[in-house]
Order: sequence, then C-alpha cells, then structure tokens
Amino acid sequence: MIIAAANEDLANISNVLVYSAMAVYTLAFLAHIAEWVLGSRSKVGRTAAALTATSTAAPPAVRVRGAQAAAGSGGTAGSGGTAVLDKPEIVTRGAAGARNVPDGPGAAAGDEKGDLYGRIAVSLTTLAFLLEAGGVIARALSVERAPWGNMYEFSLTFSTVATGTYLALLFAGKNVRWMGLPLVTTVLLDLGLATTWLYTESDQLVPALDSYWLWIHVSTAIFCGAVFYIGAVATVLYLVRDGYEAKVARGEKPGAFVRSVMERLPAAATFDKLAYRVNAAVFPLWTFTIIAGAIWAGDAWGRYWGWDAKEVWSFITWVAYAAYLHARATVGWKGRKASYIALIAFACWLFNYYGVNLFVNSLHSYAGV
Repeated sequence: MIIAAANEDLANISNVLVYSAMAVYTLAFLAHIAEWVLGSRSKVGRTAAALTATSTAAPPAVRVRGAQAAAGSGGTAGSGGTAVLDKPEIVTRGAAGARNVPDGPGAAAGDEKGDLYGRIAVSLTTLAFLLEAGGVIARALSVERAPWGNMYEFSLTFSTVATGTYLALLFAGKNVRWMGLPLVTTVLLDLGLATTWLYTESDQLVPALDSYWLWIHVSTAIFCGAVFYIGAVATVLYLVRDGYEAKVARGEKPGAFVRSVMERLPAAATFDKLAYRVNAAVFPLWTFTIIAGAIWAGDAWGRYWGWDAKEVWSFITWVAYAAYLHARATVGWKGRKASYIALIAFACWLFNYYGVNLFVNSLHSYAGV
C-alpha cells in the first residue's frame, strides 16, 4: 500500500513537471519569436550585402595590410619588409562550384536586443528541458521501469532527447540557435499531443515488453528519432534557403521580410552539410536499433523477423536513409534531390511511430497509447 501510494505521488509529480515544462516552453517560444522579429533587420541587410559584395569581388582568403605590398611576392612588401596578414574576414561554406554565399549572423541579427531575447530563449529552453527531464525521471520511478513503455512515455522522452541534443550542440559552440524556434514549436506540439490524446496512466508492462532489451532497443530508437528530426529541420531550411539564394542569383529581389529572415540564416550549403552529417552519423545506430529489435523479437516471440507492420516500416525507414546516403555520393543527386529523399525517409520514421501505432494492427500495438 505504501509503495503504491508513493508511486502514485511520483506519477502526479511527473505530470506537474511536464505541464510546467510546457508553460516554460511556451515562454521560450515567445522569446524566440521576439528574437527574430525585434532584432535589427537593417543591420542584417547591411552586413549581408557587404559580405556578399566582398565575396563576389575577390576570393576571401586574406587581406594584406601595409604599404606597397608587392604582387606575387609571396606576402612580402615591396620595400623588403613583410606584410601583415589579417585573419580571414569571410568564411563561406559552399563546395567547389557552389554559390559563394556567407553564413548569416543568426537569429539574433548581431545586435544587442536580438541577442538579449536569444539568450532569454535559450535559458528558458534549458529550464524547460530540465523540468521535462525531471518529469521523465519521476515517471520512471513511479513505474519502476524504463519510461518508454507506451506512446505517451515515448513522446515525452523523444522531445526531451531532441531538446537535449539541440542544447548540447549549442553549448558545444555550434551555430544552431536558429533551430530554437522550430524545435520549441515541435516540442510544444508533441507534448500537447502526448498529454491529451496519448496520455496513459502509470502501469506495468505486459510480459513480452518486460525485458532489458526495452532499455537498449527503445532508447536507441528514441535517440535516432531525435537526431533524424534535427536532420529533417536542417533539410527543410536548406531547401528554403537554397530557393532564396537561387532567386537572388537570378537577379530577383525578394520582399523585405523574406530578406530579413533569410539573411540571418546560415548559407544553404551549411544546412546541407549539417543535415548530411547528422543523418550519416546516426544511421549506423538506426541499423543497430533494427538488429536489437530482431534479437528482442527472438527472445519474446521465438522468431527474429515476422514481417510485422512495425518491423516492415523500420526496415523501409532504413532503406530510405540508405538511399539518401547513396544519393549524396552519386553525381547528379546531391543537393535538392537528395534532400527530398531525406524528407521522405523522415516521413517514414514518423509513420512508423504514429501511423503504425495508431492505425495499423501490429504486435507492437499492445503497449497501449
């Protein structure tokens, strides 16, 4: 009786922490909006125009400072002295033959007001992450098992891991603050769906799920999904930014609002590189996830592969991401064509989670929603 009451109290604490996290995520969402809207647009435009003009005028290698630097003298001045070389002022991300476009200054627009709102947004996102992580831990303690035995728990853990991955990249010095707004928006949608349609009371697992493989197989699936999500966001923004750069290259002039947003983002080539790197890095782990699931199926059901709907769509997702990685290495399929395949692959992952669990009869549906 005492243990049951304690577990119920922990479940209630978990719910309070989750709803508190949603409230803080909402504040973070508003702060990210303020970061984009109230940042100095004019400064962004002037900076981007100056960088673009310089990058198209000459290669952004080095600037020689000093009087009468001799051409072709290997960096020595004509008077026999040595010229002083400044650090490169422009860093472009495009590969050979790509557009020579510099990265934008980010959502903060490089001004104090935008940076203030950005720091507030990141601080609130960090606080919300800690609250949500506390909710996941409390849920685990209340059920005395891994906190991903049903779709509600999986959704909580997924959004927690996605936010944690974003914060880890941010605190590692990566230029990913632009991802804050789409991330927080997605997390709020995920938590809203989890707390309304997917909520499940704390309960123990059915015998087939009560295995140490729950910790191994499902935890890797959650992490893979979180990283695939980051790759999908980068892919979408690559397509948007690439379309903008193509219009500018054709001499078209987008509207002031579009320019103010696009010129703050990294270059399309940077988005493309990030999407490829995260998808390529997590693909081996997704392969392990499928193998671990097959081993678990062998222990639980006496067969490693039974063409169950969840198994089939996990394999389809694997094939789609393999096709994306192959397309990246194939001449003529890089860029937008490969990005479309990446988005199809992530759509397969989403259907594997929501579609199969909610709309398809599967052995994996017994976990409940």
